[in-house]
Amino acid sequence: MGVCLALGLAACSPQGDRTQITVQRIFGECRANVPKDQAPLRNPDGECEILTGLIDRFQRENPDIDLKVNVVAWPGYDQLSAQYAAGDPPDVVSIHMSSIPDYQVRGLIVPVTPYLDKAGIDAGAFTPAARQGVMVKDAAYGLPFDNWTQLWHINTGLFRQAGLMRGSEPILPHSPEELLAQARQFKQATGKPYLVQSMINERAAYTRNLYTYLMNQQAVFFKNPKQITLNTPEARRIVGLFKQIYDEGLTTRDQDYPAATQGFLNGQGGVYLGGTWLIGTYENEAQTRGQPLYESYTVKPYPALFGPKQTAYVDGHAWVVSDRKRSAAQDEAVSRFLKFLYDHNYDWSRTGHLPTVQSVAESDAYLNLPHRRDIVSLSHTGQTLPPEVQRQFAIQDIIGDELFSAITGHKTIEQALTDAERRANDLLFHLL
Repeated sequence: MGVCLALGLAACSPQGDRTQITVQRIFGECRANVPKDQAPLRNPDGECEILTGLIDRFQRENPDIDLKVNVVAWPGYDQLSAQYAAGDPPDVVSIHMSSIPDYQVRGLIVPVTPYLDKAGIDAGAFTPAARQGVMVKDAAYGLPFDNWTQLWHINTGLFRQAGLMRGSEPILPHSPEELLAQARQFKQATGKPYLVQSMINERAAYTRNLYTYLMNQQAVFFKNPKQITLNTPEARRIVGLFKQIYDEGLTTRDQDYPAATQGFLNGQGGVYLGGTWLIGTYENEAQTRGQPLYESYTVKPYPALFGPKQTAYVDGHAWVVSDRKRSAAQDEAVSRFLKFLYDHNYDWSRTGHLPTVQSVAESDAYLNLPHRRDIVSLSHTGQTLPPEVQRQFAIQDIIGDELFSAITGHKTIEQALTDAERRANDLLFHLL
């Protein structure tokens, strides 16, 4: 009788009236640093800390919705594939914009446009770079959460030592020839390499550099979603420049991502080719007396080296909705969750990633964050790959693998680009 009474009470509790949806997220698990409904104990602008706090706030402000939150290891696709195979995908999941085509073409995710319409959100409210990343055939297949890209993180103290500062601004190159001249000048003056690069076990960085400078030359390297063209004069110029930088010792070598990230922080070179997410970490060091970056840090978009059009390859994170069956109440909960994330785009942009909501990108609150005025233009000029291109992560690894061989001298540039093109197109040709 006691068990029956307990079960009866549980059934009548408010918990039973709540609508449950499953939300799956990456960005780490940091509950020890973010006590429930409290500010982070440290790192308040970290990805994990901000997202954990936002989800706590949503649950507090929406007591009729029960979020079942799955935290999965980056990038989360192995777990997501297993959930789909088991017929139990999450309702809402964070993925990269570049992965949307892989799920959209198989009908595994649904357009979010009806959810956005219900929440009063128009796709025109998003930045151009954000819209590129989620729109497929005139439908939005995700709520854009951010755009991210590679940036030039610059040690202004070393630049000043090399005579490459004009007032408070670094002097950046406008051509491959200027880049090489400045890099040689920098090394002669400081004894350190101009570039800090993650070159070991980080194939993606090579590909992002190539994409950015192909876009800078306005090269069309995807003639259609299943054919990439890489052995071109435009691509050979880019790879040739990075090989010369490598051959002349104007860059760090043999460093993986953690070593390069820490190396720049320790003053081992002038420019680190790293992501938007590093801005907060480096800015904190620049504000800390006694650190190598103290009062010696700024960040800029990649300079236009091959033409007047400054752009960058961008990707981003988005929230997509699975094709599983949901009740009307669950669909309402999904819509409210997406609206909440949209309303708090500024909070997420504190991570360093570019905002996806145009009004946030134009706001004083965002622009007054450190260095944001220097990079906000990329929310307009940044470019994703064509939205129908599948297996972008795999293609990125293939190209990066071949570019590593070319830059380090294991293959000729032409052979590496030919092999990258062949391997990528073979992958695309055999897609189901």
